[in-house]
Amino acid sequence: MDYQPPRREDPRGALVRPYAVTRGRTEPRQEIALEAVLTATPAAVAESRFAGHDKHRIATVCEGRAQSLAEIAAYTRLPLGVARVLVADMVADSLLTLHSAAPAEAYEERMELLERVLSGLRRL
Repeated sequence: MDYQPPRREDPRGALVRPYAVTRGRTEPRQEIALEAVLTATPAAVAESRFAGHDKHRIATVCEGRAQSLAEIAAYTRLPLGVARVLVADMVADSLLTLHSAAPAEAYEERMELLERVLSGLRRL
């Protein structure tokens, strides 16, 4: 047997892939907050097999367990922007159920909370 060095992934793939996964879209169909809770619908895993590898992974992560958008991005190792577009598509296609999202009126309160958290972290 001849020695073959380990194959390295093409670094250009990481740059092209997110754009290809979302078909060039950078904005989701609907705004979904990072903390929004999502679950897979009963048929999501089976139907998502035909929707692409990344959507199937998202459906699998959300099957039987509620996940936030941030957790979905982390578990699937997708960039947050890509996960946001794919999750919004899956909600529109009834593959995921959106259980909670902060109402628009609560935006100011959420921003104040985030500012207080950031301020506290800076003090550490």
